[in-house]
Amino acid sequence: MIKLAEEIREALAAGGPVVALETTLVAHGFPAPEGIEVAVESERRVRAAGAIPATIGVLDGVVRVGLDEDELARFGPEATKCGPRDLAAAAVQGAVGATTVGGTLAVARKAGIRFMGTGGLGGVHRGFPDPPDVSADLGELARTQVLVVSAGVKSLLDVPATAEVLETLGVPVLGFRTDELPLFYAARGGPAVSARVETPAEAAAVARAHWELGGAGLLLGRPPDESLDDLEPLIEEALAEARDRGVHGQEVTPFVLAFLHDRSGGRTVRVNKDLIAANAGLAGEVAAAL
Repeated sequence: MIKLAEEIREALAAGGPVVALETTLVAHGFPAPEGIEVAVESERRVRAAGAIPATIGVLDGVVRVGLDEDELARFGPEATKCGPRDLAAAAVQGAVGATTVGGTLAVARKAGIRFMGTGGLGGVHRGFPDPPDVSADLGELARTQVLVVSAGVKSLLDVPATAEVLETLGVPVLGFRTDELPLFYAARGGPAVSARVETPAEAAAVARAHWELGGAGLLLGRPPDESLDDLEPLIEEALAEARDRGVHGQEVTPFVLAFLHDRSGGRTVRVNKDLIAANAGLAGEVAAAL
């Protein structure tokens, strides 16, 4: 049910650096065709760092690890959003399945991939326990030996609560040249990280030691190069609009992203695209260092 591209199969067999990438950002993260452009640029950054990109999605009844540009173009807005629970059904029913961070991690664990680049990690939604919504990303990260590079936790979530859950689950939260967990669009203002690292090699060394000690996932927070520090009121407005329209569950994130993209005059689109590609590149650097 899982099919690895030959390049990725050979790299993993040789113990080479491979970086997993999701497909939800292609289908639901940006207006078409910008998602494809971000995915292609992310793969380019991974290769430039000396690693092999492994973009993951469900196509034609198979979980695919490694997609070309024509295949990426099939992940449109109508694609099924695939967390860990959705992969089997999407494959059996022949759906186009765009993997979330959690879905990508589930496949990466099975394939033996140790690194992933993404935009932001899912976590505890604001207002918990009403709604009682906690992303499957956290559970997958807690059970998978993988280092995820992101711009912290998605800004529409309760970031301090998510950081507390990560501590409870034993997931190290590292800051790449920062003492604070980035707030996705904003570089500053998040909770303290558990440790700061200055180089990809240092991050790789911490990951290796964590795995040797029996640990599972790690989160490496990389601040966005362009920090948008004035978005909180807009995020609150987006979440209120989602509640008023009855948007819930997996549909909240794409709704809020689209709202922010529209109301920010495109600023969030620009920052989001840049940080995703930069995170993929850093993931490639850490993978190559290990």
